[in-house]
Amino acid sequence: MDQQNAHSISGARDNKLEVSIGRQVRAFRKKIELTIAELAKLTGLSNGMLSKIENGVASPSLATLQSLAAVLHIPFTAFFRKYEEERDVSFVRAGEGLIIERRGTCSGHQYQLLGHSIGKTTAVEPYMITLTRESDIFPIFQHSGMEFIYMIEGEVGYRHGNETYPLTPGDSLFFDADAPHGPEELKKLPIRFLSVIAYSRFSEE
Repeated sequence: MDQQNAHSISGARDNKLEVSIGRQVRAFRKKIELTIAELAKLTGLSNGMLSKIENGVASPSLATLQSLAAVLHIPFTAFFRKYEEERDVSFVRAGEGLIIERRGTCSGHQYQLLGHSIGKTTAVEPYMITLTRESDIFPIFQHSGMEFIYMIEGEVGYRHGNETYPLTPGDSLFFDADAPHGPEELKKLPIRFLSVIAYSRFSEE
């Protein structure tokens, strides 16, 4: 695959929502037998801008989508139906997770995001957490939702609220994440565990 084609594929992935909306605009326009020029005139858009929207290379504003919906005689939400019907999937090869800098992250503490959900009311974030160096200051987290931890390597004293739980390979911990929590005692390095966080996208942090 040449560099130009690779760049085009990458761009298509980045604007998946715009592409989905554009396809819906084109489909509804053709359904009522309007040309691009006719729809552009009725909505006050230029032919060029409407063409870009339909081809997924321009992101329409909410006002533009409302105007298009009114002219096409469809509910505003119809533009998003095909996108919402898609099913999320994340495939991450070994060692290729996205490295995340979280609050309190220090040298020897690595947080690797292994996937994420899109367009759902409940967000799910799986992390591979690796601790390879002693630290006098441990990151303490507190956020909405639930969290599940599964120990893979090493030994750690993991704090949740006022309790500290000794975790060794095969142990797990499932808890409300709104209580202060985090690794408090690094007993045997390196330490590696899977952390899965689930929370509502609409909850107040």
